Amino acid sequence: MTTAEEADSTTCAVVVNDEEQYSIWPAGNPVPAGWRPTGFQGGKAECLAHVAEIWLDMRPLSLRRASADAA
Repeated sequence: MTTAEEADSTTCAVVVNDEEQYSIWPAGNPVPAGWRPTGFQGGKAECLAHVAEIWLDMRPLSLRRASADAA
């Protein structure tokens, strides 16, 4: 199996930070400081599709709040 095939078969977890930015992380590995699991796990493609479905506004939360306050 090649490295790319291994990466595609890795079980991942969707994680989010305080700015509501999403990423995927290998399941079972400690989540980096500042990130927390969302509870969604699956294959890499499945996790990326989930992120694309739920992360509709890519602006950080602080920018969205500042924009709303300015309006």
